[in-house]
Amino acid sequence: MAAQDINEKSSPVSHLSIGEHAAELPLLSGTLGPDVVDIRKLTTELGVFTYDPSYGETASCRSAITFIDGDKGILLHRGYPIEQLASKASFVETAYLLLYGELPTEQKYQEFRWDLKEHALLHEQIRNFFNGFRRDAHPMAILCGTVAALSAFYHDGVDISNAASRDLSARRLIAKVPTIAAWAYKYTQGEPFVYPDDELSFPENFLSMLLARPSARYQVNPILARALDRIFILHADHEQNASTSTVRLVGSTGSNPFACIAAGIAALWGPAHGGANEAVLNMLTQIGTRENIPGFIEKVKSRESGVRLMGFGHRVYKSFDPRAKILQQTYHEVVAELGLSHDPMFDLATELERIASHDEYFVQRRLYPNVDFYSGLILRALGIPTSMFTVLFAVARTVGWVSQWREMIEEPGQRIGRPRQLYVGAQQRDFVPFADRK
Repeated sequence: MAAQDINEKSSPVSHLSIGEHAAELPLLSGTLGPDVVDIRKLTTELGVFTYDPSYGETASCRSAITFIDGDKGILLHRGYPIEQLASKASFVETAYLLLYGELPTEQKYQEFRWDLKEHALLHEQIRNFFNGFRRDAHPMAILCGTVAALSAFYHDGVDISNAASRDLSARRLIAKVPTIAAWAYKYTQGEPFVYPDDELSFPENFLSMLLARPSARYQVNPILARALDRIFILHADHEQNASTSTVRLVGSTGSNPFACIAAGIAALWGPAHGGANEAVLNMLTQIGTRENIPGFIEKVKSRESGVRLMGFGHRVYKSFDPRAKILQQTYHEVVAELGLSHDPMFDLATELERIASHDEYFVQRRLYPNVDFYSGLILRALGIPTSMFTVLFAVARTVGWVSQWREMIEEPGQRIGRPRQLYVGAQQRDFVPFADRK
């Protein structure tokens, strides 16, 4: 179901007057969520723009992929609650749903799953790209650069005007980004690359490429593989966030899909976006022990400079993040499976979770644990270093990016993105020669 298939309807118009001029602006109603004022004729009728820094109050597009109600803690993918997808579906099944709008039949699922396996291999010459990076390069730098370089190898998928070409590139990206991500880590560790294994599931294969060595086959723990699969599902798409909006904006120029996803990776790299779960572990390291938690909490309450309770609260969710509820259970399952309950880091995290979740200060402000609090801890338990946390986020979010990119390309009347600005610089003035400048 594409965005143009939504049963969008116009509600009564909104009237706006500025001076002697007046305009009637339609109110558009989607299937869920608040009405949206259509301001496309605002400039021609009233001669003004809107001012909305960070686009927090602006709908930049129509989309049928993801719906969020932050006040109620609701997250839907194509209408399906995230809780149901995380408990009943696999990541590959969720990826198909995001791409095509419906859950796959058994036959379509198997075809899609095997197609991803076929595309997981990288062109052998791509191995040479890794040698151009320093050994101490951040894995996100390697991932971003290599994904952009895919356009130099897969020319048959860059014709964005062709539906089959778009679909081919989408599947290639979903399949190849995990391989690039795992190889980026191997490269920084000085270890040999591990190739994809067709006998393994999506999360098992990623863990194998990331942690296996030629001397011994990696034995995948099904509980840990399922935990990673849930992390992938819960990070697959999250509406019009910074990286997704970046992909759409770059895609609106007609750029090839590999460049668009590389742009999304670059946006995700920012610590305010994809690096939040790493910040949680840094915070726990700063706290040190259980005995230091009360003092740390007091510093947070007094808003001492530089002291923040990372992993609690969310810009969108004003109740408990529905993704966090799922990972909360998964976190405790992983800790129990690996016998880490007495590990100082996990013991500290569990106690901080308990105290902050019941402290009236945080409850009144609706600062509940979010998905980043648990995902970072789970990844650490899996033996994945913090430098790879945002990389794993990108592996999962690639599905959402390509789904949003395809939807944007297929939107009738799609135009290049071009935000306006409130200019506050100098007024027009004449050029001053060197001799007259002061």
